[in-house]
Amino acid sequence: MQVLNSLVGTIGGFAWGPVMIVFLVGTGVILTLGTRFVQFRKLFFAFKLLFSSSHHGKGDITPFQALMTSLSATIGTGNIAGVATAIASGGPGAVFWMWVTGAFGGAVKFSEAVLAVKYRITNENGEQSGGPMYYIKHGMQEKFGGNWAWLGWLFALFGFVASFGIGSMVQSNSVASALNSSLNVPDWITGVVLSLAVGMVVIGGIKSIAKVTSKIVPLMAVTYVIGCLVVLFVNGSVVPQALHMIFDNAFSGTAVGGGVLGTVIRFGVARGVFSNEAGLGSAPIAHAASKIKDPVTQGIIASLGSFIDTLVICTMTALVILVSGLVSIGGDGLMVITDTLSGAALTSRAFAACLPGFGQFIVTFGLIFFAFSTILGWFYYGSKCLEYIAGVKAVEVYKWVWAILAFLGATVSMDFVWNLSDAFNGLMAIPNLIALLGLSPVIIGLLRAYESRPKH
Repeated sequence: MQVLNSLVGTIGGFAWGPVMIVFLVGTGVILTLGTRFVQFRKLFFAFKLLFSSSHHGKGDITPFQALMTSLSATIGTGNIAGVATAIASGGPGAVFWMWVTGAFGGAVKFSEAVLAVKYRITNENGEQSGGPMYYIKHGMQEKFGGNWAWLGWLFALFGFVASFGIGSMVQSNSVASALNSSLNVPDWITGVVLSLAVGMVVIGGIKSIAKVTSKIVPLMAVTYVIGCLVVLFVNGSVVPQALHMIFDNAFSGTAVGGGVLGTVIRFGVARGVFSNEAGLGSAPIAHAASKIKDPVTQGIIASLGSFIDTLVICTMTALVILVSGLVSIGGDGLMVITDTLSGAALTSRAFAACLPGFGQFIVTFGLIFFAFSTILGWFYYGSKCLEYIAGVKAVEVYKWVWAILAFLGATVSMDFVWNLSDAFNGLMAIPNLIALLGLSPVIIGLLRAYESRPKH
């Protein structure tokens, strides 16, 4: 087991290491330039499209539901625990590099969704199936010839393995931990309730998942942001200082323990990618199910994912932590964190310090509902990866396994499962980024054709 843990750790170190970070961000920069900053140019238009039905076409769920399903899998522990981890390990400046990742990530999300809708198929159940495995197989063959199905299969394998940990067991473990520490709820009770709730939703497939996530995600996101805004309003005089800490530390090269600038950048970019999953290839699986006429329309809507996830919610979390007084920069330039907290514990303590008596419950219930929605979103991702590998009949068994995993995750140790799923989650990016770069002329061509039409 020690050898296996070491191997998984090595794979994870590469998957989230400097080479892959450069690959991820570099792809975002290339696609941002190629699309002429589409994620910023079309920002307000994207919100307009989100609530319009004039562009609806064939598919399983509405464009709004597709975005909420994709956000359900990203808004969660990455926004609450991940931001705190980035600050604790890389310093306040890591937040700036999270912003950079989120800014370029919008073009990646746009590109992924465009390709997902263009190359999606209708499976034998009459449902839409799409995502990197399909645009790798069909798009790369169309563009370059040859057989690319093996690369799509690799993506599906990586995504399927990752779904068990990062999408299910780790999430239910977080819920159990939060309820146990805040309300003394036994882990097995949390596991049973979660398992039943998850089973009731996933049994109905993507339409059932979309109905639930389209209600949970907006409600919890708005509630969490309002809680953050209350904290920032109460501590308004300290907000400029918090922003100064972010910008100063982003370029000063001083991280925790005197680390160099590379440490600040690495943790900021890695946590940014982890929070919005731009480039990992998970979100386009949900966008492929959208009832949409034009791939570019869904791409524009999808570009909102990074904006909402990283530039709004992650920023709110970071500012709450920095105004709480738990984080300070000493006279020697080194960061000091009270009680050396990290992760969700740091975020919870920050809310409690700013809003005594109930602040910590914002984090507790935020984690619970965000984690639950993540379990639902990642079920869909895992099921589509499995469908690509083994066919639609295998998904029927997978539904029951998924419900059982929610129980197991709440009651057993997660260390190895977390490391394994984290590694495979990062590996998903390799085949996906190869396809995004290879098919970038297709993406740009579709965007130009779309923008040459009237009213766009």
